[in-house]
Amino acid sequence: MLIVVLLSAFVLFLIAYFVYGRFLEKRYDVDDNNPTPSHTDYDGIDRVPAHKAILLGHHFSSIAGAGPVVGPIIAAIAFGWFPVLLWIIIGTIFIGGVHDFSALIASIRNKARSIAEIAKEYMSPLAYKLFLIFIWLTIVYVITVFTDLTAATFVEDGGVATSSIMFMALAVGFGLFVYRLKLSVLWSSLFFVPLVFVCVWLGQKMPISTDKILAIVGSNPAKTWSLLLISYCFAASVMPVWILLQPRDYLSSFLLYASVIGGFLGILFGGFSIAYPAFTVWADPQLGSLFPILFITVACGACSGFHAIVASGTSSKQLNKESDAKPIAYGAMLIEGIVAVISLITVAMIAKDDPLITKAPLVIYGTAMGKFLSVFGISQKLGYSFGLLALSTFILTTLDTATRLNRYIFEEFFGLNDTRWRGLSTIATLILPTIFVLMSFKDPSGKLIPAWKIIWPVFGATNQLLAGLVLLVIFVWLSKNGKKTFFVLVPMVFMSVMTIWSLILLLKQYRFSVVGIIAAILLFLAFILIFEAFRAMRKILHF
Repeated sequence: MLIVVLLSAFVLFLIAYFVYGRFLEKRYDVDDNNPTPSHTDYDGIDRVPAHKAILLGHHFSSIAGAGPVVGPIIAAIAFGWFPVLLWIIIGTIFIGGVHDFSALIASIRNKARSIAEIAKEYMSPLAYKLFLIFIWLTIVYVITVFTDLTAATFVEDGGVATSSIMFMALAVGFGLFVYRLKLSVLWSSLFFVPLVFVCVWLGQKMPISTDKILAIVGSNPAKTWSLLLISYCFAASVMPVWILLQPRDYLSSFLLYASVIGGFLGILFGGFSIAYPAFTVWADPQLGSLFPILFITVACGACSGFHAIVASGTSSKQLNKESDAKPIAYGAMLIEGIVAVISLITVAMIAKDDPLITKAPLVIYGTAMGKFLSVFGISQKLGYSFGLLALSTFILTTLDTATRLNRYIFEEFFGLNDTRWRGLSTIATLILPTIFVLMSFKDPSGKLIPAWKIIWPVFGATNQLLAGLVLLVIFVWLSKNGKKTFFVLVPMVFMSVMTIWSLILLLKQYRFSVVGIIAAILLFLAFILIFEAFRAMRKILHF
């Protein structure tokens, strides 16, 4: 039965890529004769045309993060795997894919400007400023959650930390080979990609122990790793994209592809059966009701507003030609859908009374990956470490991209057009995430819990609401250009209703906590943006 679930999702995504992807290309009149901003506004730092394979690696690695792994696992445990599967498939094809593709096309048609700048032109200057604030605060959540998750992964397995550091060094080397020594992408890949997988093995031979970390800084290994990761985010944000961002994301994509292929083949030939119920309850005691909580818990695996920020923030500045938009935006979303399906399968194969169900999502994912790879004779321990490394790679690439994107937004808001400001704007971006990851959070019983766990529901709600607002801006942009909008209108309405409903419920839960106050601010901003869109549409429709 697990094979049927996996193959059904794969076939549906494959059909969607060629059929619905082509439909979207026609709707947007995709034409390679239109020069892209990476050529017309080349600057050698942020606007640099990238090979399709490299940009796909960057885009997919950046949008994936931990979302398509953590969200489906949490939701499948709460509600059962079947409703999660339906949302992943329908959401990926008709909502998430449309959202990502539309955001990328809208950006390149507007000189690689952000969604906020497009809102300024087609809605109002007020909408522009509010959108920047909304996006900036949303990314603060992204950086906080993913920093905390990565730190937890490094504490869980010191070998993964070692491999990640080695991997960063390889990425810089790859960038120098391609962009300075002018070696082809193919030959550079043949040399560096195998070394990426060697790092997985070497990391387990030379793990960074908790004791070593404690001897360097402070007394809490997770907090120490969080500070080191924040420092990495700063460095990655201020460097030219060709040094670290492009090569790192390209090389990391092979780890991610390997984890997808390994999981796919392991499920296909492993003979694993379904043990977890397809459906459990309509309302989970911790998460809440399936409607609307499912649609914010599974974020990146079905639809995510963060994807639009990546598409219009970094990918649009590196797109070589318009026809590359389908594989990079729509295609990457479909691949992420497969990752989400594999993630929910890691729950479906566990019995409901198995103690593993109570473990953190990263442990469930790593354990399942160990089982999948054991089908091919790889030890479960090495497979477990590979699963954690792939997951941390997902997260790290999102972290450095998110920091750079928030740097862009900060500079955009204050009109800091000179690249000399990038250090200051990066520091401003990382202040709140640093405070959040160093804070101690407690559940209602007073027990200490990880920062990511308490922030995840609100992160999911604001992230998904951002997707609805992005579709709202694109709807206005299309309407003002006399284009058909129904394929954007339906996803926009659905995402807006589900996420506003969810956010109101979450506000009742968090009330006047730090998380609740920021969520209230985001909800307030969203309502004003919706009102600004209504004003813009009233002018178009003359009512």
